[in-house]
Amino acid sequence: MIPMVDLKSELELMKEPILNAIKEVVESTSYILGDKGATLEKQIAEYVDAKYGIGVANGTDALLLSLKALGIGAGDEVITTPFTFFASGEVIANVDATPVFVDIDPNTYNIDPQEVKKAVTPKTKAIMIVHIFGQTAKMDSLLEIAKENNLKVIEDACQAIGTEYKGKRIGSIGDIGCFSFFPSKNLGAFGDAGMIVTNSKELYDKVIELRNHGSNIKYNHTTLGFNSRLDEIQAAILLEKLKYLDIFLEARKKIATNYSRELSDIVKTPPIYTTREHTFHQYSIETPYRNELSNYLQQKQISTAIYYPTPLHLQEAFKYLNYQNGKFPVAEFSSENILALPIGPTLTEDHQGYIISCIRDFFDIKINSTSE
Repeated sequence: MIPMVDLKSELELMKEPILNAIKEVVESTSYILGDKGATLEKQIAEYVDAKYGIGVANGTDALLLSLKALGIGAGDEVITTPFTFFASGEVIANVDATPVFVDIDPNTYNIDPQEVKKAVTPKTKAIMIVHIFGQTAKMDSLLEIAKENNLKVIEDACQAIGTEYKGKRIGSIGDIGCFSFFPSKNLGAFGDAGMIVTNSKELYDKVIELRNHGSNIKYNHTTLGFNSRLDEIQAAILLEKLKYLDIFLEARKKIATNYSRELSDIVKTPPIYTTREHTFHQYSIETPYRNELSNYLQQKQISTAIYYPTPLHLQEAFKYLNYQNGKFPVAEFSSENILALPIGPTLTEDHQGYIISCIRDFFDIKINSTSE
């Protein structure tokens, strides 16, 4: 079976230095808030061209602490996309604010600036922009809306480390940016891990306090915080894997180019823009035969995935918001028609060719069966 994400093959490329790094941490007996974490914070901040980086326990906590640091809470509204992983909306509700969903761009699957503009109310305090699948949202338009309405901009860049918008890496473009290092991400740990970046010293100080039980001085707690600290073993692993990140991203782009060249005549493939660099955390095609194609590829020993089968506004947990089916037609259509194909830096040319061949065979069969 060709997996969606081949972590075993990736590990083999860097196994020895990673195991040595883990051993170094184990023998140091410094496991939390040590030198490895501090070094990773500095290197990630430099990588995305931000002044500050703060390691946290996971990507969800990165979003949650960002909202808290911005002072968003009860009575506030945060505009975001319904076409994303659940955490993007969940964290807004968990700070007692109201998630306000708006529809998406049918080409990039990112939040639609025109829909954002229409959704702003006096209660709106922030826009949470999700750079879905490794493709950036239209940042200029969104930043203009934020400026006009005095809104904060949170970048959910959990799927998009290394992605650029007009030459600037995302995460550092808004007020605060959030990354996930979940194992399957383009830069993945061996467990949960996350990072917040910002150019604001004030926000940096607030997050540093919030991630450590609301404390900057041991046993002195100035606010109610959280236990959300990036541990040293995960930091050590990520420091080693960061050395490979740009190489891996280039490999993903090469595979995506191959897919698009061979499949764009039979399915809708991800758009490529000169001003937006796609890093392909997922390579998602769009077809009305999504479920049939997925089943066919499964029979051919090819894994696929559906991101996301139910948009957030139709999730049971958000039933209290009273959104109805049909409210966001583009997001709903995308949820019913998108299929992610295997992509990863170690996906061989033979496997790519086999995947492409099987997809083309499926459509040949489909065309022949409908013409009979």
